[in-house]
Amino acid sequence: MPVAGFDHVAITVADVDVSIDFYVSVLGAELLHGERWRTGEMPVALLQVGTSRLSVHPAAAPVSPHAQSPTPGSADLCFRYEGAVADILTTLEANRVPVEEGPVPRPASNGVRGTSVYFRDPDGNLLELLTLDG
Repeated sequence: MPVAGFDHVAITVADVDVSIDFYVSVLGAELLHGERWRTGEMPVALLQVGTSRLSVHPAAAPVSPHAQSPTPGSADLCFRYEGAVADILTTLEANRVPVEEGPVPRPASNGVRGTSVYFRDPDGNLLELLTLDG
């Protein structure tokens, strides 16, 4: 079975609107099909974050099928960042998002050494921005 990679990652959140605002403001995400989600036509919100897609599920009404124990704050997500660490820190500070750890050296999935900054979303999910630009 030749797996090419992830198509999307689903996260469970306490408040979808709060999560949308956070991911749009902090990571520059784009809400896809927002009107369809808001009218209930789509049961989850879809966020495009660079080349990655997040499917945002409400904890109060998880969409089937779902994780065995869909719980807000249980994800650990790493996004590749195409820019400088200083830009990451500036963006987090501007959005009043505290740094959990970093900048620290970390290996990327392609084996190249990069630099990561860790922080949390409103549900406590651990987010990592990994840059190869230093």
